[in-house]
Amino acid sequence: MTQPRVAVLYQALEPPVINGISKPKKPGGYRDSGADIAYVLRKICHIPVVTPVPDPNPVQDNDWCFPDDEEGILSAFNTGATHLWANTILFAMHPLQVSERLTEHCGSVSIVGQPPQLVEAYDDKALVYEIMKSHDGFTLAASVALAASDDLTTTLRRHSLRYPLIAKPVRGRGSHGVKLCRDEEALQVHARYLFGESPKIIIEEYLEGEEATVTVMPPPVDKAKGYWAMPIVTRYNHMDGIAPYNGTVAVTKNSRVVGQAEYEQDPAYERAARECERVAALLKATAPIRIDVRRFKEGSNFALFDVNMKPNMTGPGRPGREDQASLTAMAAEGLGWSYSRLLAEILATAQPLSVVRKINV
Repeated sequence: MTQPRVAVLYQALEPPVINGISKPKKPGGYRDSGADIAYVLRKICHIPVVTPVPDPNPVQDNDWCFPDDEEGILSAFNTGATHLWANTILFAMHPLQVSERLTEHCGSVSIVGQPPQLVEAYDDKALVYEIMKSHDGFTLAASVALAASDDLTTTLRRHSLRYPLIAKPVRGRGSHGVKLCRDEEALQVHARYLFGESPKIIIEEYLEGEEATVTVMPPPVDKAKGYWAMPIVTRYNHMDGIAPYNGTVAVTKNSRVVGQAEYEQDPAYERAARECERVAALLKATAPIRIDVRRFKEGSNFALFDVNMKPNMTGPGRPGREDQASLTAMAAEGLGWSYSRLLAEILATAQPLSVVRKINV
């Protein structure tokens, strides 16, 4: 088999407005993690990586990854890339999906990432909730999608939702806009703030127990096995009930892998892992997804409350980045994998662009 030549894409395009809602763009467009990926693939995995400049500087993010607009993608392809690592937010009208200039290359280039049409659909957290609710066997937090025209008090009463409650955007990034509201006054204030960004928000039951996150890997290209959950990472040191954004508090300061003995002694972990695998299969993921779960209370089962179609992929390797980590990289450590091994395993799940373009909801 010919060795892949990888180009990493970062988020240069503004996320589109979808049903009046826009997902906030990541500051820097994931260039930092994109550079981490490209550097480690080249320097540690010894996999050919094409870059925008001939001799990229290890500390310059821009030297390592291409913009995800049409010109950037074509530049990567014309530089010799056979595999495009989409370290960006995709959507149905993204060039990877619709560019006619890329169509002629569909059979000769592979994608590491989710199908753009699926990402656009499943970045809508209310839709994902409804999909999971429509299938038996998922443990979920009680929730409701609220429009600006809805009466808050009536809606909460109709759905038997009691304080404290979580209010969050329908299309959010990380912990942006996620707030624990302990009474109606706090919820009304935060709802007005969220409605300033979006015509629809989510109100959900506050889960007061242990929080954890489950990264699910897609099947290998040969389908030798199905979707499978990596070791669970538990989270702690919350700020007002919410796990803080990793740009504010490093995940190494508030997260750890659940040990094997701990996992085996509590069947709730196994149950959560199996449910998350089912979600990944239901959503037809072609790259890792990360699902956040939390116990209703101490000792209870976990409820699934957030599905992340593009987990953060930051990791160590580049000079000056030795202390970098991500929840998915921590899960990989639970398998005994280095960050470089994780990236190599993810690269092995790449699908031809011709296949990715055909996958829809």
